[in-house]
Amino acid sequence: MAATYKDAGVDLDLYAQSMGRLPSLMHRTFSPRVINSDGGFAGLFRLDFEGQLFSRRYRQPILVSGTDGVGTKLKIAQQTDRHATVGIDLVAMCVNDLLCTGAEPLFFLDYVAMGRDDPDRLEKIVQGISDGCLQADSALLGGETAIMPDMYGTDDYDLAGFAVGVVEQSRLIDGHLISPGDVVLGLASSGLHSNGFSLVRKIIQDAGLGWNDSPDVFEGRTIAETTLQPTQIYVAAVRAVQSHYRVKQVLHGIAHITGGGLAENLGRVMPAGVDALIDPNAWTPPAVFSWLQELGNVEPAEMERVFNMGIGMTMVVSSYYAASVRERILAAGFDCFPIGEIVEGTGEVRYQDPAAKS
Repeated sequence: MAATYKDAGVDLDLYAQSMGRLPSLMHRTFSPRVINSDGGFAGLFRLDFEGQLFSRRYRQPILVSGTDGVGTKLKIAQQTDRHATVGIDLVAMCVNDLLCTGAEPLFFLDYVAMGRDDPDRLEKIVQGISDGCLQADSALLGGETAIMPDMYGTDDYDLAGFAVGVVEQSRLIDGHLISPGDVVLGLASSGLHSNGFSLVRKIIQDAGLGWNDSPDVFEGRTIAETTLQPTQIYVAAVRAVQSHYRVKQVLHGIAHITGGGLAENLGRVMPAGVDALIDPNAWTPPAVFSWLQELGNVEPAEMERVFNMGIGMTMVVSSYYAASVRERILAAGFDCFPIGEIVEGTGEVRYQDPAAKS
């Protein structure tokens, strides 16, 4: 009997059906700068576009790129058959990094690797990616779906994302303007975001809990719903600041708080000669953090190192404009707290009262 690709685990007819569902999810994210190339081998995007809708010119454009994944949060999606939001996480983890340079996200590419072809599941995943791109005002320009039955388990899949943005050289943000007296604003996270999930899953597994359990602290939501809450995308918050001020006079540094926590990620943009002095009582983390800490008997320092602890992004701003900037971020729909100040130091992130973190 002749061997076929289908016998090896890849059904090309089913794959074609899957691919046929995706163009509409891409097209809804397109801006006038996208050149439609359906059926082509690569996506096309105009860096500068002049038309009736808008006119945008870059004198000294710097392209900014980033890539990331969702990590083992995907295992929860797979175990609970909830695939509609992990695509938002994928976009968020990439575009939030671009924002730290002051860049405008332009377009996004995805890579989906699956153990078997499943058109319904793939459509849900890409729907989430498309939703994330709309939140990020970024075009879903293209992607790749790979069916690899011997590389992944039958119901396993992995995601990778790639984002490209642009920033005018004169508006590039790199932290070098951070100076004593600046204020650190913390933008609230939506929960766990997409870091620390190997620890999250271990704590829940060791406690003998199920994903459909609903601890009282979650007020009717299940563990699955709470842990799969998608990562906040901060494009609108950063744009609310950029569109109103001469950025370098106001916005001196941005940090995306991911693995490594607040201290490590804010520390990445701190210049030598100053410290960030953080008040840990300035905000209240979502309940999922204290619940996990108690359930797993996790040391406070470990929680701080692994999780965002309720702050998903920080902005270091001029003290003169701090109150005004915060009002604009709040008006854009993001919770925002003044969580610290910049003082003379050695480029570190310190807490005003370390004991308060416990």
